[in-house]
Amino acid sequence: MIDVMLVDDHEVVRQGVRTYLDLQSDITVVAEAGSGEHALELIVDHAPDVVLMDLIMPGGMDGVETTRRLKAISPRTQVIVLTSYHEDEHVFPAIQAGALSYLLKSVKAPQLADAIRKAAIGEATLDANVASRIVQEMHRGSRDDPDAFAELTHREMEVLQLVAQGLQNADIAEELVITIKTVRAHVSNILAKLHLQDRTQAAVYAWREGIVRRDNSSDG
Repeated sequence: MIDVMLVDDHEVVRQGVRTYLDLQSDITVVAEAGSGEHALELIVDHAPDVVLMDLIMPGGMDGVETTRRLKAISPRTQVIVLTSYHEDEHVFPAIQAGALSYLLKSVKAPQLADAIRKAAIGEATLDANVASRIVQEMHRGSRDDPDAFAELTHREMEVLQLVAQGLQNADIAEELVITIKTVRAHVSNILAKLHLQDRTQAAVYAWREGIVRRDNSSDG
């Protein structure tokens, strides 16, 4: 049996998904949570094989942060993002946080069940539009500049990495022990130096150029 936990603030969504999954002979829903905080409480007791994770939830913890903390508690648990949002600013941070699969709520029930089965054995499933966007970004290639980030200061590089991980200004300020005003200034400088329009473009660009992976694999 594949143990599944549902994390979504809409009870009607959880009920609908659970009703279908209960019909599957090899899948059982072992827990439900209406918030990220509740999900982290339940993960300790249940440690499910797969979690279906909504991204936008009320309270202080969204799906990205919940995924990050959940994976730290139960690394073997695979996370499938099930959301209505397909924009880059949601997709890339979710994957960076540890989500294996990314599906939209328009997915058909049999496809969702199949994605759960694949996730249980470590195989990813991506919505077609999301997969196409990821491939396009990863294959767009680097700029002609051999070091596109040469103009950024060390602090600006730190801020850029956290932006790419989906953190907001307040979270970045807390992480780096600086003021929100200083974070805003750094973000403005980053956008100007990289000739980008907004933080979403900055996050996607950082992912495409490998800054997140490069930083995470370095000694600091």
